[in-house]
Amino acid sequence: MAFFRSLALAIVAVALACGEDPVAVLSRRMEQGAVKLPYDGVYGYLPALLGALHIPVESQLAVFSKTSIQSLRIEPANPRVLYFNDSVAVGWVRGGFIELAAQDPGKGINYYILQQRPDESLIPRKDCLRCHQSGATQFRSVVAGIDGVASRESDIDSRTPFNKLWGGWYVTGSTVPPGHMGNAIFANLQRREITPALDRKVALAPSSDVVALMVFAHQMRMMNLLAHPDNINELVDCLLFVDEAPFPGPVQGNSGFAEKFSGAGPRDHLGRSLRDFDLQRKLMRYPCSYMIYTEAFDALPAPAKEAIYRRMWNILTGKLDNDDGRYRRLSNADRAAVIGILRDTKADLPPWFVPSSP
Repeated sequence: MAFFRSLALAIVAVALACGEDPVAVLSRRMEQGAVKLPYDGVYGYLPALLGALHIPVESQLAVFSKTSIQSLRIEPANPRVLYFNDSVAVGWVRGGFIELAAQDPGKGINYYILQQRPDESLIPRKDCLRCHQSGATQFRSVVAGIDGVASRESDIDSRTPFNKLWGGWYVTGSTVPPGHMGNAIFANLQRREITPALDRKVALAPSSDVVALMVFAHQMRMMNLLAHPDNINELVDCLLFVDEAPFPGPVQGNSGFAEKFSGAGPRDHLGRSLRDFDLQRKLMRYPCSYMIYTEAFDALPAPAKEAIYRRMWNILTGKLDNDDGRYRRLSNADRAAVIGILRDTKADLPPWFVPSSP
């Protein structure tokens, strides 16, 4: 584990220096012979790949609907599992190959595959764009049939009402309010509950953590907006969780993802972090996305970043409250907390982003 942690840190450092996505850096190091991923008899390259890219197993999600390029292999008894960190998502299904999507600072999202055979290489995939239009990543809820065949697909994110979430996905947690579409198949329009099938043959962990599902939904939309920052207002609204749908009740995961995730971010002098969870009626304790720390955000063109910061400032200081009533949902305490956290933790914050600014 120490080796993989050192390798992951080295990959991140090179990616930052070269402006490449982490998977491209790992691929080059594999081709040069500097890195050789161990091959596991059950999971192939999956455990080693997650270690090399510093992706926690606790982030595991499981989808049983036939909604990927490997749809013929996917079914409730053989779900596709996904793992992610702030910049890379990895997908695997038993009997298939590994899929990867990585955020390239300044260029958008790149796609790769890794065949599950010894001595294979990471291969860029352009045909993924047939489903991921304009390089976008989708997180979809569907109506799943008994064999996983999907219908009535819809993209979901933090704005989606709870009763529309996770169709075709397994959902696990210590506390999960009822009423979502997960853990169910539909036959003759009748809903039938199913128990998550996540034994060691098909997944590294027994969980498809509800908190990880919520974080992933927000992150996918945020990654798309950062890859194509054409609409500054929409991007900032997403950063500040302006239109987030409220939870119907408290949520608690069961994989350890929440603890690992919240421990990974920078904290201000009061110990506050944008990775702190709420999980009572909303996802995050402070209404500003942790994605503001990513290389994808830092690589935005200077005019776009200036416009984002200016709009954030105008929202957080109440200057737009009369123009759009949606911003009034942000409490004064939360606005002040976000400003304080960013002042302590975001290195490129403009000098005027301070409470004394006019």
